[in-house]
Amino acid sequence: MVVSIENALIGIIQLVISIVLAVAALYIGFSVLGKITKGIDEEKEIARGNTAVGILVASVFFAIAIVVQSGVAGVSRGLSIAWNVGFLSPEGIIAIVLSIVQLLLGIGLAIVAIYLALNILDKLTKGIEEFEELKKGNVAVALEMAGVIITTAIIIQSGVQGITAALF
Repeated sequence: MVVSIENALIGIIQLVISIVLAVAALYIGFSVLGKITKGIDEEKEIARGNTAVGILVASVFFAIAIVVQSGVAGVSRGLSIAWNVGFLSPEGIIAIVLSIVQLLLGIGLAIVAIYLALNILDKLTKGIEEFEELKKGNVAVALEMAGVIITTAIIIQSGVQGITAALF
């Protein structure tokens, strides 16, 4: 019975941490998106019903979720290790710190990769001004950009999983 209570407690801690990290990552992602998109006020565009901008924002949220999921798995692993060896033991502290660093690294890599992918897309499609097209509500361009963003996140997720495997 004690083992079940301990496992439930670890699960609750992991859930709370996951929720906090998810909200923080989405906030950071939305803020960074505002800096990446050239002259687009995402909130105003969504409020006026611009589907194209809504697709772009949703794809960034999906991308962040894909990467953060891998990072949260690493944090969960770190918490489990810390629980087993003691949270305040040197090994427990190292496990927690490494897992948080790994998650932050994953979020950072995702944001940088999305930024680079969108810039490369912009250079490859010289005849299309993607961000201007988004302002006009061009859904085809939004879907193209969403594909690039989500594909990039899936690739980055593999890297984050590799980091997790190497750390633990």
